[in-house]
Amino acid sequence: MAVSSSSGTPQRPLRFELCRQRRRVWGVSGLFVVFSLVGLILCWLNPSIGAPLRPGLDFTGGTQIQLERSCSKSCQSLKTKSVEEVLGALELPADKDKVAPNLSRARVQLLDGGQSLVLRLPFLSAAQGQAVIKAMDPVAGPFQSGGQSVDTIGPSLGGQLLRSSLISLLVAFTGIAIYISLRYDRRYALLALVALAHDVIIVCGIFAWLGLLITLEVDSLFAVALLTIAGYSVNDTVVVFDRIRERSREDDSLPLTEQVDRAVSATLTRTLYTSGTTLLPLLALILFGGATLYWFAVALALGVVVGSWSSIALAPSLLSLWQGSGPPKAPLSAPAASPQPPLSSSQSPLEGEDVMSDG
Repeated sequence: MAVSSSSGTPQRPLRFELCRQRRRVWGVSGLFVVFSLVGLILCWLNPSIGAPLRPGLDFTGGTQIQLERSCSKSCQSLKTKSVEEVLGALELPADKDKVAPNLSRARVQLLDGGQSLVLRLPFLSAAQGQAVIKAMDPVAGPFQSGGQSVDTIGPSLGGQLLRSSLISLLVAFTGIAIYISLRYDRRYALLALVALAHDVIIVCGIFAWLGLLITLEVDSLFAVALLTIAGYSVNDTVVVFDRIRERSREDDSLPLTEQVDRAVSATLTRTLYTSGTTLLPLLALILFGGATLYWFAVALALGVVVGSWSSIALAPSLLSLWQGSGPPKAPLSAPAASPQPPLSSSQSPLEGEDVMSDG
């Protein structure tokens, strides 16, 4: 049933009552956060990884060899284990006075349905790289002419990329915290940062599990995806908080829980449409973008889904915890109306004036 606000305008009925379901919302988010943290911890404790996420060649340095297989219609079935066995038994030529690297822990990845073979190896010289390509021909060949690429990233460059990625993430999160603290009440800022941390932890946790299960590595594109997710998450949360702040001005006599429910109902369609239209190009990248942008698009798509959930469910439901202290106010509030003198005993309300209830 529709009700009226303090200004007398009828209110639309609630689409759903978020605050009544807030414990379920917290349970779902808490379950995913714990699942993600377990994946990050297991990655860190894994001796072959030693970090919350499995670092790629961009961060660790080394040599990457990508080979395009020559297949008429479909490539012959190839297993990564077979390639790993060949690499483990391969004896590389020595490079000057340096000992030839051991390839037993090389990482092998098949892309595009087995048409591309990617080898991530320790630092190799030009002669050693050619020896690896020649050894792959019997097990994975033939290869396309000119379809070979060998990339080498030095350890100093890899470390610099890692430091730059971490610094950029830290600066972005700090800037977001400062902006929201100045623009909104501190409670809004705290909850926006909680939603942001929730989104980043879940996306990183999923990629940590993928690193454990399918040896997926993260590279510099993943850091770019995290920065994009942070901006998207905060933007969505700020839109919902703006609506809650407007509702607190219009319906200040209503309980905070009802203000939150009505603000979320008013922004629900807009949030779902925005998220849906954002997912469409990401889905196109996942399906048709090729191997280079595949996991970048997957990370962004996960961030959009998780960010939409935190913006319309988690952050507003947490805001309802301040029921006893009233809704957070904006730094710059509208001037209060001048108080009206009380009616004397000889005065009475205007005839025919209706007094409408907010409830």
